[in-house]
Amino acid sequence: MEKLTVSEGFVINLYTPTELKAHLDEYIIGQDQAKRSLCTAIYNHYKRLIISRSGIQNKVEKSNMLIAGPSGCGKTAMVKCIADYMGVPYYIGDATSITQAGYVGDDVETLITGLLRACDYNIEKAQCGIVFLDEIDKLAKRGANPNISRDVVGEGVQQALLKIVEGNIVGVPPMGGRKHPEAQLLYVDTTNILFVGSGAFSGIEPIIKERVAPERGIGFNSAEAEEINDDDIYSYMCQEDLREFGMIPEFIGRFPKVVTISQLKTDELVKIITEPKDSIANQYATLLAMDDIELSIEKSAVRFIADLAIKLKTGARALRSIFEDVMNDYMFDLPGSGVTELTITESIVREKLSKRYAKLISKEIEEEVA
Repeated sequence: MEKLTVSEGFVINLYTPTELKAHLDEYIIGQDQAKRSLCTAIYNHYKRLIISRSGIQNKVEKSNMLIAGPSGCGKTAMVKCIADYMGVPYYIGDATSITQAGYVGDDVETLITGLLRACDYNIEKAQCGIVFLDEIDKLAKRGANPNISRDVVGEGVQQALLKIVEGNIVGVPPMGGRKHPEAQLLYVDTTNILFVGSGAFSGIEPIIKERVAPERGIGFNSAEAEEINDDDIYSYMCQEDLREFGMIPEFIGRFPKVVTISQLKTDELVKIITEPKDSIANQYATLLAMDDIELSIEKSAVRFIADLAIKLKTGARALRSIFEDVMNDYMFDLPGSGVTELTITESIVREKLSKRYAKLISKEIEEEVA
């Protein structure tokens, strides 16, 4: 690990890609190729910062990233985990709240205000931070339809983001909100801020298939087409698909690095429930341990929860809500009851979830009988 001193009291821990991935592996299950790409890109970004400060003549261009993949598969979690480990400030913004200047909503400059807020308005820190822009796929421009209103949250926002993402001096109101002529602004250079766009890009699958099929010399309705697993369709994504989806070429060009995330499988969700340091099972075990109660979860129960999460199609995000339903009564009744052990079995899980997920559970039982 190398130390990058940015200013007095602000030092970035510059870990190598292998060190960053080893840390990610402790908290994030699966997505091995995405981890490798992400760790390498972030490492190279901060090496670029060293080069720019050392006076080396060879200029290295900034490589902002676009992370594409299904919801709940770890896009946000990976970036947060790396930023915390390296000690760099980051801000997670939502693209759906941004509109063109002059319309109701947030200006694009609020992304920089959020980053400033994350580092107590230390401009030097902010200029070395990471801005994570979620739901970026919602900025895709609409189709040509004369009856729709002005696209103030689509192509217009993409255009407004260009200068900030590429690198520019941006004046932002110190407390956020809209700019006013009489307001005193803070000026931030975004040249060394790493921008990471993220989105599920739901609906891009047919675009990818239409492009890939001719290259493979097959039709996607043929038997051979089954070789391409729909769960891995994002791994075939390229910038041409993003343009077809509705992202403008100038915007895509500011995100030259595309990292794809694959759909989580049952075995991976099983590991997510139990293995990471901050796994959902460990979180509940810690809470119960404070009341001297030991929690254990049978493997079949974990498997059942993972299968149900797959059916809900929201990835790892489903695990929290499922566990809340299973554990709610126990978390209320057991503290102070004198009980010292709690074992969660598959039958308990089925019983606790029978009402809320009745249709999915009954369907599963039918499949087992068949």
